[in-house]
Amino acid sequence: MTEPAKQETRQGRLKTLTTALAAALESGGALVNARKMLNSLHPSEIAHLLESVPPRERALAWELVNAELEGDVLSHVGDEVRASLLRLMDTHELVAATEGMETDDLADILQDLPRVVIRTVLQSMDEQDRQRVEAVLSYPEDTAGGLMNTDTITVRPDVTLDVVLRYLRRRGEIPETTDSLIVVTRADQYIGLLSLADLLTQDPSLAVAEVMMRDVEGIPATLPASEVANLFEQLDLISAPVINDAGQLLGRITIDDVVDVIRDEAEHSLMSMAGLHEEEDIFAPVVISAQRRAVWLGINLMTAFLASWVIGLFEATIEKIVALAVLMPIVASMGGIAGSQTVTLVIRGMALGRVGAANAKRVVMKELAVGALNGILWAAVVAAVASIWYKDYRIGAIIAAAMAINLITAALVGATLPLLLRRMGADPALAGSVVLTTVTDVVGFMSFLGLATVFLI
Repeated sequence: MTEPAKQETRQGRLKTLTTALAAALESGGALVNARKMLNSLHPSEIAHLLESVPPRERALAWELVNAELEGDVLSHVGDEVRASLLRLMDTHELVAATEGMETDDLADILQDLPRVVIRTVLQSMDEQDRQRVEAVLSYPEDTAGGLMNTDTITVRPDVTLDVVLRYLRRRGEIPETTDSLIVVTRADQYIGLLSLADLLTQDPSLAVAEVMMRDVEGIPATLPASEVANLFEQLDLISAPVINDAGQLLGRITIDDVVDVIRDEAEHSLMSMAGLHEEEDIFAPVVISAQRRAVWLGINLMTAFLASWVIGLFEATIEKIVALAVLMPIVASMGGIAGSQTVTLVIRGMALGRVGAANAKRVVMKELAVGALNGILWAAVVAAVASIWYKDYRIGAIIAAAMAINLITAALVGATLPLLLRRMGADPALAGSVVLTTVTDVVGFMSFLGLATVFLI
């Protein structure tokens, strides 16, 4: 079956199950079938379903999920939906759901639980598992230490490959997404990696030290998650060891965790531009959603008042030449679009580690050149249209000059603003769009109406 066909089948199952859940609310007869269908899904699909239905159906669906699947499902849902599901569970259910979970997923869930429940969950673990979870919890969740899983397989450099193979057979299983074993000293100092491919294909009598890879550096536990994702992309990693400042092994990061980071960052960039949180529940209560969006709307309203105030300064000019009121939106709109293109490009470059202090000047100069070229091009087009429309070449020349000024300003602000915001510790994706729109509106109106006042009145 082709991938599109599989996707269509998956979506069809989710749609059918959503309908069955809705029917179950009306009649208990559909509950048995709904339970069977729901628990036949992969935990990530169950999570997707829970995020796609309103709270009432979500609570019902959660009651139908088998207890042994609850932990995996909780690890796949967003923070806000997870919090709503955790409120439906008592302490006994929470402890049962966390059994057998991977360390990094468990650490994410524990941060959403009350202190009393966290203590109970930790007390239910054996000493080794408790220490592993506490090690992950000691680092912020957006760092390598917060992403890592402490379930690793380590080997010594002086043993032979045959000894390693016998050890793995006796162990019986290896952690998921294991592509290599981690080579450490007796003091747990990270040395290198032994790939499973080399383990299976090289002479079993060879020592690990003769076969292992020494060029893969350990990832510092304090490295930001975004930089971890860049490393995985650049080096095509499947997993990587995490070390502390002393070079001792703490755990490993796997590609599935990095995919989550990439997805979260993409959602963050998209949602932040609208003043929203990437983990927001689409079915959150109306009042709560309205409160969250009201703040952003209020900020935008203040910037709109600022632009209106600038227009008000030239009220007399607009009254005498009505054409200015018709043409004003063109200047502001072109500046806003040009600035958005630049700021998006720069924010993406910063996220990928391609734009920083070392090359910031070149990026700014390049974007200024692009803004100037586009300013001249489209200024000429608008000037011709306005001159023909109003039969007045002066209006055409003024709007052309204003547009060129605004597009160059938009390029300058779009290129420098994210860098300045990052230096100030602010989120460029969150604050950049509002500041940029305000600047391009104010500069656009000021230049257009100011020039008109000077040369037409």
